[in-house]
Amino acid sequence: MDDWSLPRENLNGRRAEAFRPPAHARARSLAGSLLLAARRLADLQYGSIQRDLARLLPAVRGSIADVGCGAQPFRDLLPPSVRYIGTDIAESEARFGYRVPDTRYYQGERLPLADREVDHVLCTETLEHVPEPLTLLRELARIVVPGGRLILTVPFAARWHFVPHDYWRFTPSGLDRLLAQAGFRDIRVYPRGGALAVAGYKALGWVLIMLSGGSGTMPLAARLIGVCALPLAALAALAGNLGLAYPGSAEDTLGYTVLAVREDLP
Repeated sequence: MDDWSLPRENLNGRRAEAFRPPAHARARSLAGSLLLAARRLADLQYGSIQRDLARLLPAVRGSIADVGCGAQPFRDLLPPSVRYIGTDIAESEARFGYRVPDTRYYQGERLPLADREVDHVLCTETLEHVPEPLTLLRELARIVVPGGRLILTVPFAARWHFVPHDYWRFTPSGLDRLLAQAGFRDIRVYPRGGALAVAGYKALGWVLIMLSGGSGTMPLAARLIGVCALPLAALAALAGNLGLAYPGSAEDTLGYTVLAVREDLP
C-alpha cells in the first residue's frame, strides 16, 4: 500500500492554511462605508450575498436571529425597529479574532434562544462549517415561529477554507431535502451569479493568494507575480460583477440564497 499514491499533496488531514481574509464587519464611518463598497466589488462571494440581502432584509418585521453572525456585517440592512439577536460559537474570538459585545455566545449544538422566540432567522455562510447540518437546521426551525421565515446562504464554488473547518458544498436538491426534513416548506433556492462570476472569482482569488505570498517557498516571487497580475484582477472583478448582474446558466454558481417558511405546527 505504501506505493499506492499520486505525485501530489494528500489533503486528507490538512486543517490549516496561511491565508485568511479579513473579517466582514459593519461600516461605522464614511471611510468604512467606502472600504466596504470597494470590497463588495472585489470580493464576489460577499458582494453576491450583500446584493441579495439588501433586497430581503429591509422587508423584515418583528424579530430576527442572526445565527453564525460573526461581526454582524448585515445588521445595518435591517429596519431600526427590528429586534436583532446575534448568536455565534463561544470559540469565535480564539478562532476568528473578534468578539462583538451584543452577541449571544454558546457551546454545543443547542442555540441560546427559546422555542419560537423569533419571527425570522438569518444564517449566512455557516452551514458548510457545521459537522451535522441537519441538526443546525432543526435548531433554526425550533427557534422560529410557525410560518416564520428563514434566509440562508451557502457557498458552492467557494474555495475550501478553514475557519476553522469547511465540511460541505450543497446543491439545490440537497438543500431542499435537508430543509424539508428539518421542518420547512415553500423552499426556494436562488443562485448567486453564473459561470462568468465564478471565473472572475477564481481569478481574483488566485491574484490575492499571490499578493499574500502564495503557498510555496518563494513568497517574494509570488508577490511580484501578484503585483504584475493586478490588471488581470481588475478585469476579473469587472467580469465577475457582470456575471452577478447577468448570470445566465445557474448550474455553475458562486453559491445559493435560500428562502423557506417554518411549517405550521399542530
